Amino acid sequence: MWDRQTESWWQQFTGEAIVGDLTGIKLEPLPAAIISWADFKSGHPEGQVLSVNTGFVRSYGSNPYPGYDNINNLPFAFSGDLEDGDHPPMTRVVGVLFEDGQSGAYERNLIEDNQVLNENLGEIPITIFWKEGTASALDSRSISNGRDIGTIAIFLREIDEQILTFIANGDGTFTDQETGSLWDILGTALSGPLAESQLKPIPHHDTFWFAWAAFIPEGDLKE
Repeated sequence: MWDRQTESWWQQFTGEAIVGDLTGIKLEPLPAAIISWADFKSGHPEGQVLSVNTGFVRSYGSNPYPGYDNINNLPFAFSGDLEDGDHPPMTRVVGVLFEDGQSGAYERNLIEDNQVLNENLGEIPITIFWKEGTASALDSRSISNGRDIGTIAIFLREIDEQILTFIANGDGTFTDQETGSLWDILGTALSGPLAESQLKPIPHHDTFWFAWAAFIPEGDLKE
């Protein structure tokens, strides 16, 4: 990526300028989970949506790389080391990296199997939610026909200095054991003592093992 003002080049994974006037500057990461339209509409009924009628002729709902996220494939635009017998390079992972260097990556299968993980990255307590209903953008030629890989959202699991422990209810909602409040995939408390409270979302990488290992070689992978 490059910016029009200085024509500096930016690394997409890290958000750091690597060539040009802004070399060494890092952009502030923002949390942005890939969620289904149904969940977005439910949680943000007044939210704005970019229409496909942009004035340009584009196949917005089409995936130019069908089957790319097949775990048996190899990344075609990567020339780094792929020698890791324990983890195929196209293993889908979700990684968190904090400014203090604390990091953690989790196999998507692990998150899906458990539906919720309560973790501590160093001193930071986080929770990882999973809910079915989101299509893979890299599976089918038509994105809407992609296999269901679900939604993953990551939050700080602390409200008013109280650390919460979540369990999955099996229907896409979650309950904290400390207060019994009910939460949705967007980290909003729907009912209970903490109703209308909002968990703080955490920026994360929803990516592949080869990419995470290349940029965060010291990071662990939980599987």
